[in-house]
Amino acid sequence: MSTSGTLNKTTLELREKFTLLIENNFDKIQSDIDLLEPKDRIRILLELAKFVVPTLKATELTIGNENKFNPVIINLGTGINPELEAKY
Repeated sequence: MSTSGTLNKTTLELREKFTLLIENNFDKIQSDIDLLEPKDRIRILLELAKFVVPTLKATELTIGNENKFNPVIINLGTGINPELEAKY
């Protein structure tokens, strides 16, 4: 019986076999990639990266009424006045 978050035996065996397949053919895969045009090589590398590097999810920021935006003014220390700087 498999619990949530654990791999079942078949999935684990399949991943191990696929990993072995990649390892045994790594040089051939690299040779094939080297023969591609630069734009195709980059496309393939980006596609392969999806299996190794986690994909980041886009984040959207919304504010209620965009006409009522209040800027944040940060005092950076003595002698620095953002209100004076904004006039130039």
